[in-house]
Amino acid sequence: MKFTLAVTDRGTITLPAKLRKKMGIGADSLVIAESTDEGILLRPAVALPVEVYSVDRLQEFAAAENELDTWYGSSST
Repeated sequence: MKFTLAVTDRGTITLPAKLRKKMGIGADSLVIAESTDEGILLRPAVALPVEVYSVDRLQEFAAAENELDTWYGSSST
């Protein structure tokens, strides 16, 4: 499937609906643009949220781990 696309003065291109549907690209989707020997490759991208833990939250995790260690240690004897 090939399409000729126009580039605006701001560098924007519009992907035809048929192509977006086939590739699962919707509104606000992310796309990776990669330079290749043959030209430009566009691929759908996935962004996953990253959670950054505070010191207090890390201490909660450590306390829970210690509690589990104590429980498993006492139940295995």
